[in-house]
Amino acid sequence: MDLSAERRYAEEAGVVLAGMGMPQAYGKLLGWLLICTPAAQSGAELVAALGLSKGSVSAGLRTLQAGGMVRRVAMPGRRGSFFEMAPDAMMQAASSEKFTQFRVLMERGLDVLGGEAAPGAERLRTTRDFYAFIETELPKLIQRFQDEQRGRSDG
Repeated sequence: MDLSAERRYAEEAGVVLAGMGMPQAYGKLLGWLLICTPAAQSGAELVAALGLSKGSVSAGLRTLQAGGMVRRVAMPGRRGSFFEMAPDAMMQAASSEKFTQFRVLMERGLDVLGGEAAPGAERLRTTRDFYAFIETELPKLIQRFQDEQRGRSDG
């Protein structure tokens, strides 16, 4: 079967994201929604384009929506639900809220072990400190990126 360049890209995205622990079907959806025209697609269109089951598409869209990667949109003149990636989806998905949750989890782990100096606490401390760092620095990085993007579009 000869696949279009777009479908090959979606397949590649599936492989890359599977390597990061995400189901391959979700990666295919994400890859497709990054490049498809029109940008908003129905579940049926996604099933047909990617050769996935309705269940895989439905579960994948729910997961991608929950992660802030995909949003449901209305399509004037068409019935049903449509899904698209917002241009800033990656920034939304990388919200510091997720890092805060991990930092708090590490702090609870330290409490379980008996505090910062408890035997075995080093990996929790290091992980907590990493997430605290990301939590602080990520908003600054996103702001810097947005400022640079605005500078490119203004010039």
